[in-house]
Amino acid sequence: MRKSLQLQADMTQEFGTCVFDVTLDCEDGAPVGGEAEHAALVTELALSTKAARADARIAVRVHPVDHPSFEADISHIAGRAGHALTHIMVPKVESVANVNRAEAALAAAGAAHLPLHVLIESPAAVHRVFDIAAHPSVQSISFGLMDFVSAHAGAIPSEGMGIQGQFTHPLVMRAKLEIASACHAHGKVPSHCVVTEFKNADAIRLAAQKAARELGYTRMWSIHPDQIRPILQAMAPSEAQIDQASQIILAAQAVDWAPISHAGQLHDRASYRFFWQLIERAHQTGCHLPAPMQALLDLAPMSAQRSLS
Repeated sequence: MRKSLQLQADMTQEFGTCVFDVTLDCEDGAPVGGEAEHAALVTELALSTKAARADARIAVRVHPVDHPSFEADISHIAGRAGHALTHIMVPKVESVANVNRAEAALAAAGAAHLPLHVLIESPAAVHRVFDIAAHPSVQSISFGLMDFVSAHAGAIPSEGMGIQGQFTHPLVMRAKLEIASACHAHGKVPSHCVVTEFKNADAIRLAAQKAARELGYTRMWSIHPDQIRPILQAMAPSEAQIDQASQIILAAQAVDWAPISHAGQLHDRASYRFFWQLIERAHQTGCHLPAPMQALLDLAPMSAQRSLS
């Protein structure tokens, strides 16, 4: 955990912005019987890191809502370090009722402001994912690949967890598409699952490209530091896309967002939204922006977006 937080600090300095979140893990990170001690550890790590770096982005994955340590996790971690966290991640969410329970626990801990990121890890959860995505406290939904495959009791072969099978098996692909579609329907962030072949940079890059370009995912999990840069590169727009988007947005701003002609094509507020979102993605992935575009983003990141609504 400390190495991940240090890597975040190093890459923030390199890129000029925080390009990935660190999620401190209680579900799989805590030894059985040592849940309270581990919760105390992640709380102190979050507090000390945020005190040293105001721009740090730290989250905590707590135990599932039906685990005996769930309420204690939320009470201690969110209650003491809620102001230092970007969100709380809740694994194995099966229903809106699970989300409601997590929301109530945060409120009881005095951390109702924290958004929830939830993990969808079973066929039943996929069936209910549109209702889960509609919940106002849910900010992002992640796909738990390995638990999802295991939940099928052998009906999906183990290859379904690998780099090839997770992009070819129909049930796995259906789950990924349902999650992405539900998120986009309700304005939430779809986060793609891990790639376990963490020593294979080509595999992680290919997976991230497929997730972003074919399945509509805008974030992706890493399980090893070596995976972060390939994911960022795959999720980032190209230099040509950034230049095109910048030219269109700056030209649109100059005419108060009225329609324009650019390179022989008509653009209006519908396409302006697309290109503004591309610029935001470029910024979030640490890409260099043309100076006029960076100035616009710095001065009015939300006012410009509201103008496009």
